[in-house]
Amino acid sequence: MENIEYVESNIENLSFEESLAELERIVNRLETGEVPLDDAIDEFNKAMKLVKICDEKLNSAEEAIAKIVNENKEVVDFEVEEE
Repeated sequence: MENIEYVESNIENLSFEESLAELERIVNRLETGEVPLDDAIDEFNKAMKLVKICDEKLNSAEEAIAKIVNENKEVVDFEVEEE
């Protein structure tokens, strides 16, 4: 398991997949109900930072994909349907 202090100090440098894995670890830990309140608050704050990072990375990827060049060498914008 990674050192939590290391992850927190480098949270901005995590890949999307690493951020998501850390978010899942936090959720699993909090779902046990055995986390002391102060630790739970810290973990929740960290989870919110990870959610923001994941959202930003997804938005960035969406923007990059939206600029894919079609057969006519035109930039094609498209909307992603939300479920």
